[in-house]
Amino acid sequence: MKAVILTGGEGTRLRSISGGLPKPMMPLLGAPLLERTVALLRENGFDELCLTLHYHPQVIREHFGDGAAFGVRIQYRAEPTPLGTAGAVRNCRDFIGGDRVLVMSGDSACDFDLRELMDRHQRGVTIALAAQADPLPYGLVLTDRQGRVTGFLEKPAWERVVTDRVSTGIYVLDPDILDRIPRDEPSDFARDIFPKLLAQGVPMHGVVMDGYWCDIGTPQAYYQCNLDALNGLYHLPGGDGSPRRIVPCRDRARLMRAMSEALAEFGADFSDGLTLSDEHGKAHLAPLADRCALALEGDRAAVRRLEALARRLERGLDR
Repeated sequence: MKAVILTGGEGTRLRSISGGLPKPMMPLLGAPLLERTVALLRENGFDELCLTLHYHPQVIREHFGDGAAFGVRIQYRAEPTPLGTAGAVRNCRDFIGGDRVLVMSGDSACDFDLRELMDRHQRGVTIALAAQADPLPYGLVLTDRQGRVTGFLEKPAWERVVTDRVSTGIYVLDPDILDRIPRDEPSDFARDIFPKLLAQGVPMHGVVMDGYWCDIGTPQAYYQCNLDALNGLYHLPGGDGSPRRIVPCRDRARLMRAMSEALAEFGADFSDGLTLSDEHGKAHLAPLADRCALALEGDRAAVRRLEALARRLERGLDR
């Protein structure tokens, strides 16, 4: 599968701690953020990548080369003048060809199941959404109960906030969408392209993703992302095959009861926390002693399955 990673940003707000590095090359527990992103894409079956370049492009080119050392094939498209998020992807039209494509910002850290996002794509545009308690710095996406996009609010004031679901800057696009973007002109998906597509009746859906997502655009967010990785909230892609995941909750005993009830019929073992073995592998789930959260460990696919269930049950308990 193919993916485009937008890596041309200067990271102006991070300049005080970046030393002039492109924002996607900021270190995240020993490896550049962009390396973590490439690993995430590889783990999800994306082996053909195109990186858009503008600010200090040689830093990224020299680190990744043709991608062979990272288990992928990488092409580059340079922008002497910034083209914006949509214009940069349009500049990759020859790479995309007739395939649907995943578009991802190189400025954010996440551990989403991107293969699932591709599988849930229907037609037109699919936008990966995340719930944020403080949505003001982001673009809000309004959807109906079926996930169809009904409107956009770009970085609103609190008086205009009507949802906590924000765009993560991760999209799945049909190839014909690229032909609707002006060629060699600056344009932005959130500001210019998506509202126009919505008005034209192009099918657009939002998918709320399970997992971790953080835009590292400020020093505070960057440091918090590193702490989240240390504390297990953010699973670093490219790690070993036995990830440890943390699911925060309001009442760990209550959530464990809900998990136990949901998994009892699948032969779960309750002798030491909760252990489940099935076709996805083996995973262990138990409450943390020092904070209101659950810890999951085991095979990657099984852990992801249990994490998604825990997050869904937690949302249901909050209602």
